[in-house]
Amino acid sequence: MELPERDGDGYLTDMNVWTPEIGRAMAEADNYELTDEKWEQIMKAREYYESYGVVPPIRKFSKYLGADQKGMFKLWMTGPMKPITKYGGLPKPTGCV
Repeated sequence: MELPERDGDGYLTDMNVWTPEIGRAMAEADNYELTDEKWEQIMKAREYYESYGVVPPIRKFSKYLGADQKGMFKLWMTGPMKPITKYGGLPKPTGCV
């Protein structure tokens, strides 16, 4: 699959072209493994964005998920919102990039 144009941080330059297949292909191109649990969080972030029009900070997003914030950091092995938004085709989070 040919990936759409991405910026220097790996985010899509046009978030409207995102599809689940593109999100998975982006992760594969970056050698980043997306487990089912990670994918579920990506889809929940997209749901949140569609409802509220913003990317939530991790504290608010973990509450939205009903998830433990420390557990999310352990799962993603980094600040969770950056890969969640990148592979979910969402805008860069303002709090951690």
